[in-house]
Amino acid sequence: MGSLTLEQASIIVDAALEKGAELGFKPLTVVVLDDGGNMKAIKRQDGASPFRPQVALGKAWGAVGMGTPSRFIEKQAQERPYFVNSLAAASGGRLVPVAGGVLIRDAEGTIIGSVGISGDISDNDEISAIAGIKAAGLTSDPEA
Repeated sequence: MGSLTLEQASIIVDAALEKGAELGFKPLTVVVLDDGGNMKAIKRQDGASPFRPQVALGKAWGAVGMGTPSRFIEKQAQERPYFVNSLAAASGGRLVPVAGGVLIRDAEGTIIGSVGISGDISDNDEISAIAGIKAAGLTSDPEA
């Protein structure tokens, strides 16, 4: 079982921002967490609005904290709102239950961290996260 390195986290952030720029997305903020929810890297593009770091962190935190992509947590929020409200309370309000929080898996399929992105629509945030993870030679969950 591996662990997420700073070098990998840096590649993820830079490649995610590059993908967003390539596709013409609005300015993004990218947060990478390790498997314990500790921040490994963060970058906020020029022009990204002030709350984007907190939103990106909340997406990543929810994904790694629950061991599932934030897209699934968003679906659960629609189907089981009391459960997701309880998760938000248990996380001290850090959980942001919308797509854009993607799990990072190593070659063995073990979760080693997560990426949260905020700035564009959630689907585009997720596209950028997946591109960043792939650029680091790791596997995303969900996969593109």
